[in-house]
Amino acid sequence: MTTHRISLHRAAVAAAATAVAALALTACGGNEQSAGGEQHGGGHGGTSHDNGGKAAKEAGRADVSFAQGMIPHHRQALEMSRLASSRAESAEVKSLAGKIEKAQKPEIDKLSGWLKSWGEKVPAAGEGSEHSAHGGHSMPGMMTPQDMEKLKKMSGKEFDREFLKMMTAHHEGAVEMARTEEWDGTYKPAKAMAREIRSSQTGEIKEMRGLLKK
Repeated sequence: MTTHRISLHRAAVAAAATAVAALALTACGGNEQSAGGEQHGGGHGGTSHDNGGKAAKEAGRADVSFAQGMIPHHRQALEMSRLASSRAESAEVKSLAGKIEKAQKPEIDKLSGWLKSWGEKVPAAGEGSEHSAHGGHSMPGMMTPQDMEKLKKMSGKEFDREFLKMMTAHHEGAVEMARTEEWDGTYKPAKAMAREIRSSQTGEIKEMRGLLKK
């Protein structure tokens, strides 16, 4: 009888130990999965959220306006510059037009990329071309469609002179827009681009005024 009771006691102890061990393993497994899940989810989600929040804080309304205005402004400068290859007579005008195209195409791509990363609209092709240089619009220096049609009908020395006059006014508008971004912008890469635009186009304005005097 005593031996029987001892055996039952031992069996109960063993069963209890087994149950405790199983519970411990389950708890460990659950904790590992939970920790792993938190580490993966928290790390990935947190980084994405932080980056989005940081970008949103760095890019303000002035930066968005600068990008959305400068894209159609640059596109029009490219359109004018491309006309020079077949219509200009002066080698200096052709060289200047090529320099403008080379500088401004990459800037359009960069500005478009920023707007997409900010979740903002990229201006459609042709958008903004209706704004004149004298309309008091936020994109100063833009030529009207009539101005562009007039330029397309010219060639030779007549084209050279009109191109230089139009592009000078166009550049002056871009410099004004760049200054606004330098003053009001908060996104450092956009402010750096604005400084470069102001510097390079101020130099080109001086060059074009010199060519007009010849």
